[in-house]
Amino acid sequence: MAQITALPRNETGIETVIGILKQRFGDRVQTGQAIREQHGHTTTWIENQPPDAVVFPTSTAEVSEIVKTCAEHKVPVIPFGTGTSLEGHVNAPAGGISVDLMQMNTILAVHASDLDCVVQPGVTREQLNTHLRDQGLFFPIDPGANASLGGMASTRASGTNAVRYGTMKDNVLALEVVMPDGEVIRTAQRAKKTSAGYDLTRLMIGAEGTLGIITEITLKLQGIPEAISAARCSFPTVDAACQAVMTTIQFGIPVARMELLDVIAVQAVNAHSKLDLPETPLLLLEFHGSEAGVAEQAELFGSIAEENEGSGFAWTTSTEERNRLWKARHEFYWASLQLRPGRTALATDVCVPISRLADCVNAATAKAEELGLFAPLVGHVGDGNFHISPLIDKDDPAEVAKTEDFTAWLAELAISMDGTCTGEHGIGQGKRAYLSRELGQTPRYMAAIKAALDPLGIMNPGKIL
Repeated sequence: MAQITALPRNETGIETVIGILKQRFGDRVQTGQAIREQHGHTTTWIENQPPDAVVFPTSTAEVSEIVKTCAEHKVPVIPFGTGTSLEGHVNAPAGGISVDLMQMNTILAVHASDLDCVVQPGVTREQLNTHLRDQGLFFPIDPGANASLGGMASTRASGTNAVRYGTMKDNVLALEVVMPDGEVIRTAQRAKKTSAGYDLTRLMIGAEGTLGIITEITLKLQGIPEAISAARCSFPTVDAACQAVMTTIQFGIPVARMELLDVIAVQAVNAHSKLDLPETPLLLLEFHGSEAGVAEQAELFGSIAEENEGSGFAWTTSTEERNRLWKARHEFYWASLQLRPGRTALATDVCVPISRLADCVNAATAKAEELGLFAPLVGHVGDGNFHISPLIDKDDPAEVAKTEDFTAWLAELAISMDGTCTGEHGIGQGKRAYLSRELGQTPRYMAAIKAALDPLGIMNPGKIL
């Protein structure tokens, strides 16, 4: 298991704060071992570092009160949503208080005529889209997991629809944030654009809770398309599939989703979801628009696929069939674990310019094979982002070492291709080592911002920097 350094603890301050919070919040403060470990949980292999207590606020005012108490006694504060992040974001390396925001799960307003809504951070993307469905609207950012929208904003999430609709940074209009001193700020109004001052909205999106706690989010919405079609096509090699992806993007076809699964990934989803897809590299796609538009897009992609040795191309507007395919894709992580029972998946991601996608994917799969790693690959390849997940025995030091070498090598490779060590998982604890390699002196200025806003260093310490 990956070892993460512990930070100095403020034992006296932590004890004092827990006592104050228990008096104020009663049984909404929990200190049991199981719940603390759950709130240090990470869905990858990073060592669990549980907080000393978990508190469950129900309002912005309560979050503010918690943060003010922690600031007064210099105690760390770690925001928590659904716990689906992958790079140790919710760990507590210096101990402290985990602020679980899932009881703040109210959809506060939907402004259908303005195509926006206001939600609390504990609202999940599935909850929001269920609520919006009868108004002909949807929120497009889909990272796969049913994550909380506060967590998605904090990690700058994206997912399967990003190739058309962008990431969280493109779909948040404004935030309400509890700052490290407990003060509450708004970063913008509901207007679709603004030139008023520093863009604190984008500063907080992707800050991973290191600059404040998001307590309200104003989101852009989209109209549900008149027609949606899904397509699938198999290819003899991953390289051929990537060439089809690059051509599709370069031709300007407005594809909404474009997902790659390698042979191992197809085997996994076939077994888990009871599908019979050909066990060769596969592209899954989705097109949004008018009935004529989605048909034209699908046919154009079919021609591109044929030119790149694609086979078995088929497309459908059947909602049932579309949902079946995308459900299988979303459950890939759990499906992959069934291929090697008892193993742990180290899910890592990188993103490169679309012109380097084939080079990076081919190099990654070749390197994994060279190291003897069983590593299925999937990706939101329409924007150059892919995930490769070695399945390892975490009790085998040699296999762990090989996997650590592989993930470090892959991060360096992506950076060398003008890409990034993480397209959507974030830095957290797991990828701090690559930030300076990718951005040079820039982290020094990030640290200056952190020091200015959080001089006590209590907001999610040990993450990013």
